[in-house]
Amino acid sequence: MGSMQRPVRIANCSGAVPDPGYQMYNQAKYGPVDVITGDYLAEINLGNDAEAMSKGEHPGWIQTAWDGIEQTASLLDSKRIKLVINGGALNPKGLAEKVHEFCKSQNLNLKVAWVEGDDLMHRIDDILKSQSSLPHLDRDNGNVQLAKDTQVFLEDREQNKIVSANAYLGGRAIRRGLEEGADIIICGRVADASPVIGAAAWWHSWASDDFDALAGALVAGHLIECSSYITGANFSGFFKHDIAELLNLGFGIVEVDANGDCIVTKHEALNGFVNADTVKCQFLYELQGNIYLNSDVKADTTHISIEDVGKDRVKVSGIKGHPPPPTTKLAIFYKGGWQCELLLNASGYATAKKFALQEAQLKTKLKDWGVLDKFDILDFQWVGRPESNPSCQLASTTYLRVFAQAQDKDVVAKVLPAWATNSMQHFAGFHCSLDLRTAAPKPFLAFYPAILEQSELDEAVSIIGETNSQVQRFAVGPPEKSEPLEPREDYETSNPIGLESFGETVMAPLGDIALGRSGDKGANVNCGLFVHTQEEWEWLRTLMTKAKMREMMGTDWKHWYHLERVEMPEIKAVHFVVYGPLGRGVTSSRLLDSLGKGFAEFIRDVHVPIPKKFLDSRSNL
Repeated sequence: MGSMQRPVRIANCSGAVPDPGYQMYNQAKYGPVDVITGDYLAEINLGNDAEAMSKGEHPGWIQTAWDGIEQTASLLDSKRIKLVINGGALNPKGLAEKVHEFCKSQNLNLKVAWVEGDDLMHRIDDILKSQSSLPHLDRDNGNVQLAKDTQVFLEDREQNKIVSANAYLGGRAIRRGLEEGADIIICGRVADASPVIGAAAWWHSWASDDFDALAGALVAGHLIECSSYITGANFSGFFKHDIAELLNLGFGIVEVDANGDCIVTKHEALNGFVNADTVKCQFLYELQGNIYLNSDVKADTTHISIEDVGKDRVKVSGIKGHPPPPTTKLAIFYKGGWQCELLLNASGYATAKKFALQEAQLKTKLKDWGVLDKFDILDFQWVGRPESNPSCQLASTTYLRVFAQAQDKDVVAKVLPAWATNSMQHFAGFHCSLDLRTAAPKPFLAFYPAILEQSELDEAVSIIGETNSQVQRFAVGPPEKSEPLEPREDYETSNPIGLESFGETVMAPLGDIALGRSGDKGANVNCGLFVHTQEEWEWLRTLMTKAKMREMMGTDWKHWYHLERVEMPEIKAVHFVVYGPLGRGVTSSRLLDSLGKGFAEFIRDVHVPIPKKFLDSRSNL
């Protein structure tokens, strides 16, 4: 273990399944690190892979995680770098055993362990019996209206069969494994930041109630969990950089101090950049307000400070910690039914009338066949708007996306023939791809974020000895101290400034002044927006009320959505959560932007009255 005087240097090697194995190798090779962590699991992975694994068509663990270990293990050994990843997915034991055998075959001095306790499929029937209605994550928010059929799996266990149920684990088992000498720890569904929390708590020997420090590590883990999102990817300020700067990005590193503050950085030899803006954008990604939850700690980020302290070095501080909730999230995926989509193009003139005709033709035929009212969702989405006086045909072309869902496969199967029946009665200039496979019914999984008591978990780390059959198992219990969740904060600015006091305004995109980021949280979309000067902050927090956000969403706003708003004054950010747009989550959302990543960019493109002096000062930079 390292000295108390030195921060622990923790690198990230993955933010999603596609991140290639060489990113793990790069983090080990191109500079000093103490621990490498990797987050391979979007919520969609476990549900999708569970069925394939049950049929013997998938090993349960993530192939790119194994690729990374195969390439990097010798460096981990020679440089004595610890590795903690959630690439074990549904089968952490299986991957750990494979890694152990590989390390032995290469004569590497690496002790391998796995964390278990997240997978509750073997107990889901008992859990449902003891909790006849598994509480939804948003149950205590009386303003939130859940999407239709959200809890259908509780009513029809056969039709809407549960395929996976994984609890989000904290860093306690990871820490114990490191304390017991493990070099490589393979996890399943630990929370995205838990590997960083576990590693930092081990390095600094934090007590379980060092909540400020644990909360700092939680935010540090959040900052690097998404691979290159901190080094230039998914960055709303990217347009100020040359394309070459945005290619082949290296991934992020955090240097976590004994008090939980951190420096965010990267290896100098790898491409990309880390600055206060990239860090603020990533911080604002996939939040649910100013309280960030983990099963080890609750982080209050209201007064987070993010500041440049050198080239590719950003200091993050000001985070307060509190005891964690007694509960954790249980991610349930179940068979939601059948869905399809059909993409139909129109060029230019009178496009709105063309798409109205297409919708009427399709609905009329489905009604004739007696199935129109049997769809759970039948959505007609006009994607894009044709350029006025177009420069070429593609600039004139937009498409209609027909999205359908139903419990019955035969109902969804009617969409394509209903269109085909009228296909020669089409509007002027109709065209589409000749590949219509997207219109065939396919099964989809729906997501249900439940709440489960942490005392229900059997969380442990198992360390492999000389052979795979020689295993030491160390159980870790629930947190020693917890406290119930308070209602989420939600408020307008406390002392608004008269907007007229900022002088003459110009209608321009909000993005000319503000950067931001958005993402998905179950059924909900978050959106954080921030500016750079104190005067811009006084303007932004006054302008961006909940009513203004609803107005800027335009026809996307639905009366049953719920909106929450908080402020983070030190980073000059206003943060919103829109409850409801993603329906039953990513895997079944009707939205084209099912991950909510495009929402902030849409809002930043909406024109608002911006003080002319702000725009003038930007143009002079």
